Amino acid sequence: MSTELALSDLHDSVADPASSAMTFLNEVVERFPEAVSFAPGRPAEGEFRTADITRYLAAYVSYLSEVEGFSAQRIATELFQYGRTNGQIHPLIARTVANDEDIVVDPEAVVVTVGAQEGMLLVLRALFAGPADVLLVASPCYVGITGVARLLGIEMVPVPEGPEGVEPAVLLEISNRVRATGKRPRALYLVSDFANPTGSSIPGARRRQLLDAAAAADLLVIEDNPYGFFRRAGESPLPLKALDADHRVIYLGSFAKTCIPGARVGYVLADQPVTDAHGRRTLLAQELSKIKSMVTVNTSTVSQAVIGGMLVDSGFRLREANTDAIKWYAQNLQLLLDELSDRFAGRTGVAWTRPDGGFFVVVDVPFRADDAALERSARDFGVLWTPMTYFHIDGGGTRQLRLSCSALAPDDIRAGVARLADFIESEELRTLL
Repeated sequence: MSTELALSDLHDSVADPASSAMTFLNEVVERFPEAVSFAPGRPAEGEFRTADITRYLAAYVSYLSEVEGFSAQRIATELFQYGRTNGQIHPLIARTVANDEDIVVDPEAVVVTVGAQEGMLLVLRALFAGPADVLLVASPCYVGITGVARLLGIEMVPVPEGPEGVEPAVLLEISNRVRATGKRPRALYLVSDFANPTGSSIPGARRRQLLDAAAAADLLVIEDNPYGFFRRAGESPLPLKALDADHRVIYLGSFAKTCIPGARVGYVLADQPVTDAHGRRTLLAQELSKIKSMVTVNTSTVSQAVIGGMLVDSGFRLREANTDAIKWYAQNLQLLLDELSDRFAGRTGVAWTRPDGGFFVVVDVPFRADDAALERSARDFGVLWTPMTYFHIDGGGTRQLRLSCSALAPDDIRAGVARLADFIESEELRTLL
């Protein structure tokens, strides 16, 4: 007799609605390959060249030999062996974030991770010590962090996010409300620039106010910033981490959007001092290393070498190296906004956000934008999008959908918005019947 497992005997995260929703979305994408897909928030592939991987590996090997003075045997060990748990390209990352973001950290405070997703897991596992610890999340929120929190059994409380991000006064109010229940608001997760899914950004002046509010609430801030380079116009404000004078901010970074997503390399900047019962001090990065050694052992040394070569090749200035990509994403976003305006301007019941950069636009619609509606949209009109309910932990977003324009050609954006307009008109008629 074969073994059969009851779903009820597995961890609750296996049956989590968000995980099921993302599985459904992936299945719809596979079933309708000809549909214009505004669903995935992945980078464009126009600049991907397989020969570059070899070139970046060579650049990294040359750097180790000529700059670091490594022998051929040591270089081979760097590439072929497991490697340091917290990573090998940490000094290169520290140089790059200093140039690009004005973030100054000791290289020993850098943890090189298997994508930003592992960074989320390591940080939450380290910070949340018991059931009284609560994670505040800017809401609606990226499913990666909420999924990890559910996996670890961490309670979450949403903090509403407007076009300018989280309001400091609201953060204080919610934090005090949580503390009044006898629980500890431990940290706030947010995306500082062009958040997924809303596209919202925190203005420069509000960033210092937000740090002050976090200090007043005794909160750590987990700042995720994968989209910060991709502003349509104007100067980018400094990340919260660059303003962080008292080590309150833990910074999650990723090379998925700025380098190669397939390399699966991210990083955590964790320079918070940690003191044990005997008064010995370490950095939070070193404590994260202990957890990482039990999760992934180390981040692929070959992937690190490729990314390290890209950093060397760019002169440790990824913002400049991404000039063409920044232009591409800005043009795509502007085109999407223009097409929405042409199709829906003045139309009752349809509105949309107008972010200053990033990949995402949220559209309000006069019907329930759920999985069933997505199925009809893909099957009957050939256009895919993401229901905003996926990003809410409190049941919101039922009449909203997210559009991502990052990976689409301009003609596909035009065709996709035209199909979306036909779908929305059909749904409006459907709700009247």
